[in-house]
Amino acid sequence: MIWLDAFSPGKFRVPATALAGLALGLALGVTGCSSIGQRARSVASSLTPYKAEVVQGNFVSREQVAQLHAGMTRVQARDLLGTPLITPLFEGDRWDYVFTMRRQGVPPQHYRLTLYFSGDALDRFDGDEMPSEDEFVQRISGHTRKDKVPPLQATPEQLKRFAADNPASAASAPDAAASAPDKTYPPLE
Repeated sequence: MIWLDAFSPGKFRVPATALAGLALGLALGVTGCSSIGQRARSVASSLTPYKAEVVQGNFVSREQVAQLHAGMTRVQARDLLGTPLITPLFEGDRWDYVFTMRRQGVPPQHYRLTLYFSGDALDRFDGDEMPSEDEFVQRISGHTRKDKVPPLQATPEQLKRFAADNPASAASAPDAAASAPDKTYPPLE
């Protein structure tokens, strides 16, 4: 057996095979650490940190914009669209509705609508093409529906056949004009 004096001559002796084993173990340990580091980096790069959803402003839909018309009062416009995000201090006759949203995995959403007043009456408005409420929900959900819902239609022959097969349901069905919902609502004061 070969002995090598390691640190101080005559006081501490280490076999040469032990030093070779120690060197081999150290080399394998360093190599193992680097491969673990590469694996950890690949796992870390595949995972993305949580990004908070940022929503600013108030969303204005195409249906709401369709109800805007020249001559509306400020109160009517505020009731319809909500409080504007920006009311310039030096331009009291202008309201800006801005909506931005950033959600992970979905393209950023940004919409702008500006209302111009003359006194208390709405003079004009302009801005981006607003999505409908359904379109907006599809845009922020991250996936689109691939299946189409078929239109619910019945031919007159099918309706007659249904009425003949189900006389109780045809007699109890309310008149369409009588079941129309009331479109007027009391003021919220």
